Amino acid sequence: QVQLVESGGGLVQAGGSLRLSCAASGRIFSFNTMGWYRQAPGKQRELVATITNGGSTNYADFVKGRFTISRDNAKNTVYLLMNSLKPEDTAVYYCNIGMLAGSRWVEDWGQGTQVTVSS
Repeated sequence: QVQLVESGGGLVQAGGSLRLSCAASGRIFSFNTMGWYRQAPGKQRELVATITNGGSTNYADFVKGRFTISRDNAKNTVYLLMNSLKPEDTAVYYCNIGMLAGSRWVEDWGQGTQVTVSS
């Protein structure tokens, strides 16, 4: 099992920026993808961005050009830099890791960090 600890959420005005961090610890397999998902009140959890251990990234259309995902493999940490924030970005942001453990794909989630964007 992998433990994921998120930090960096908070309250920001529209147009502002925040940087989320997620540190992973435990048994981490080398072939993995880390990412961020979010869930707003009354809505389903949705993908924000992912990054593989090799550095390949994937973004949801609604954050392209505004958010940047990166990672430090030596620290098992993934970051999400969020610029030009909008009120509709308000949500709980969850860190996720997916790993190939032998022949199985396993996933773990963080507890989530609240991001609130005021208009």
